[in-house]
Amino acid sequence: MANDRCDIYCYNEETVNRVKNKMDSEDITGIVKVFKAMADEKRAKIVFALSQEQELCVCDVANIIGTSVATASHHLRNLRKMGLANYRKQGKLVFYSLESESMVQLLVQSFTSNEGVVANGR
Repeated sequence: MANDRCDIYCYNEETVNRVKNKMDSEDITGIVKVFKAMADEKRAKIVFALSQEQELCVCDVANIIGTSVATASHHLRNLRKMGLANYRKQGKLVFYSLESESMVQLLVQSFTSNEGVVANGR
């Protein structure tokens, strides 16, 4: 375990300042929401399903992820509260979609590059 840390304390001040300044200028709250949502397997499946279609009915989502309508609805509501999904009601049906096209692209990229991430250990 001791081999996984520096034996002496030193840092590159220029590099640290450059990265900190860049990080401070970015709003990472959006990506934090995405990662929190994706930390739950059911929500990750829902997000994947929604990335494949423009919108899905709650009943369709329940069948896709293999849960009850109540469970699917609960997870969809959480995604909406996190600001990651939208919904619309049409008669007695409720349809959900992902909040933005940029989120769809991020998620599609995450899902399609998942094999490489696991294989490369990154």
